[in-house]
Amino acid sequence: MSGARSRLADRIAGARPRVVAALAARWRDLDLAEDAFGAACEALLLHGGEDVRDPAAWLYRAALRKAIDAKRKAGRDARIGEAAMTMGDTHTVLAMPEPISDERLRLLFVCCHPALAPDARVALALRVVCGVSTEHIARAFAVPVPTMLQRITRAKAKIAKAKIPFELPPRREWPERAASVLGALEVSFTQVYEEHSEAGQSEIADDVVRLAKMLVELLPDHAEAKGFAALVLLAGSRLRARHDDEGAMVPLSQQDPALWDSAMIEEGRVLLDEAAALADPGPYQLLAAIHLTHARRLYDGTVDARAVATLYAGLTVLRPGPIVAINHALALAELEGPVAGLAALDAVGADTLANHRPLCVARARLLERLGREREAAAMLDRALATAPPAAERLYLLKWCSRLAAQG
Repeated sequence: MSGARSRLADRIAGARPRVVAALAARWRDLDLAEDAFGAACEALLLHGGEDVRDPAAWLYRAALRKAIDAKRKAGRDARIGEAAMTMGDTHTVLAMPEPISDERLRLLFVCCHPALAPDARVALALRVVCGVSTEHIARAFAVPVPTMLQRITRAKAKIAKAKIPFELPPRREWPERAASVLGALEVSFTQVYEEHSEAGQSEIADDVVRLAKMLVELLPDHAEAKGFAALVLLAGSRLRARHDDEGAMVPLSQQDPALWDSAMIEEGRVLLDEAAALADPGPYQLLAAIHLTHARRLYDGTVDARAVATLYAGLTVLRPGPIVAINHALALAELEGPVAGLAALDAVGADTLANHRPLCVARARLLERLGREREAAAMLDRALATAPPAAERLYLLKWCSRLAAQG
């Protein structure tokens, strides 16, 4: 893909959530919104829209025309004339009413309606609002793609059948919806880290940060909303340092802190302090605290390994799972040595997770520290066999080459 076309694709991805949300709010039809946006994207790519100043406005106008055509053919919407009259006034159409100043967050609340199953809420929000592909969502939830597609389709059908309103829910329902909204945003932000293959800020990461901060404004007394916003700010502060000049992933411990965004770190620290003041601890606050502990390296060059291990120990209680257990084991290795870390990894589930990429990479790290390069290389071969994202794959290949040279 040429550089100009790649930049256009990035701009389309950045415009997608806002345009799809505005279309869905207007037509009360998620499928129509997604289909119309897809058709508008094809039109923009055919147009060669590198010179388009405002892709969101262009795509909205084009998608609105596609939606109007589809409704006209179906002959079942009395508002077609009214919609056609407003097509030229794109900026007015895209201005979102208060108290939710961005239609994406309104649509997140729709997708996370209590009438839907919890896993369906997150999957639907990721697909419709955040634009994550069904394949990636299926991978995140460890289910086959057809299963996830069916889950999303059923969720859309339930919204239509139950006539769930595309409106702001009553304020008393906001905290209940927040957990699913935060879950959707978390997986979306994690996806950025997995797939982002070039150095620099990602529009999607910026988008998640902005939505997280909006959720804090809506729920000022929700500690986990503040914790999540702090988490994505602290993690996002390191995006520029996550890749080397060749596009390979750079592990956190090897990143150059001079590339970190100190303003984002400070904003995250303030939010985490505000969350702590609410005295309602949760996993997002612990994760943010871990990131903040690592951020200390920017200021004095050190990381409090004991604090990291303690925080991960808390996460094993509040949010148990293999990833948390793996990171806890690595934190223990920093305190007690690689032998202790390997013993903790063995307890994660070496048999059932034999080809689990994070577990293989963690074992390789500790085996290398013990001088067992051949075993470490075997673990990396297993990790590479799982088809990791491009940046991680390049990092693992470089690591393999280094081990081979040592051997």
